[in-house]
Amino acid sequence: MENPKKIASLNMSKLIGGKVCEEFTPGYYGVCAIGGMLSAGTTHLAITPLDVLKVNMQVHPIKYSSISTCFTTLLREQGPSAFWRGWAGKFFGYGVQGACRFGLYEYFKKVYSNVLVDQNKSLIFFASSASAEVIANVALCPFEAIKVCVQAQPHFAKGLSDGFPRIYASEGLHGFYRGLVPLLGRNIPFSIVMFSTFEHTVNFLYKKLIQKRREDCSRTQQLSVTCLAGYAAGSVGSIISNPADNIVASLNNKKASSLKQAVKKIGFLNLFTRSLPIRIMLVGPVVTLQWLFYDSIKILSGLPTSGHVIKDIDEDEKSQSHSR
Repeated sequence: MENPKKIASLNMSKLIGGKVCEEFTPGYYGVCAIGGMLSAGTTHLAITPLDVLKVNMQVHPIKYSSISTCFTTLLREQGPSAFWRGWAGKFFGYGVQGACRFGLYEYFKKVYSNVLVDQNKSLIFFASSASAEVIANVALCPFEAIKVCVQAQPHFAKGLSDGFPRIYASEGLHGFYRGLVPLLGRNIPFSIVMFSTFEHTVNFLYKKLIQKRREDCSRTQQLSVTCLAGYAAGSVGSIISNPADNIVASLNNKKASSLKQAVKKIGFLNLFTRSLPIRIMLVGPVVTLQWLFYDSIKILSGLPTSGHVIKDIDEDEKSQSHSR
């Protein structure tokens, strides 16, 4: 009979840092989905006050012409609680989006890698992130519609519980998906740029700067690479997706009735510049924290950190050829 202490220690190692599943199995994709859900939900919840400022500056640009003006006016007129309006929509909505975005990205990357064997890796990153993001945004859109209305219209609703029935009663299902097209226009380019930038930055850091195999690096070094790549990915992605973010806020608050009207009312230049500084302040650190939490969960599950490293693949191919 096996020693109970030995069994307990094996179980503990499985829970803390031991491999709980093999890569590219249903369990692996489940871990990725849970990691994405927790990392996205918690980080978006934490920056709710900044998101409230961003949305109000987008929807009421004349009244709130700067970050400081928006902050002091909201504090004076609505009190400190105004900065936490829409927190539930952010936590649950972006949690669901994160689960789909990260979990399905890993799934589609494996599928497309098997199908597009001889294709450029960037094409696989683009296709995987776009496929995952479509599904993620269909899940996110109802939460986003309520969040934007709650944040920009003080008397609209208190949160999800009364926001859902109010939109459904007045507009039906269409009300939840009014902003889906611009949301896809914002998040698909963002996701494509974010994942591709992250993957290429990870590869660059290991090959050119650290010059060590990932498995030869400590956990601290691996997570440092994750943070650097995450910040680069978030910053570049926020610039690319800023025009669509302004359109989403305008449509969800009925400042415009169509995509064309929204672009005309906002102005072409303002699409790129309005609320951009606060978006970079928001998105860069948030994406960095998301990748940090996500990869920390993967490490605790005994899985390697994220990112495609060409050197590792080349070495695998060599070892396979030698074994033959």
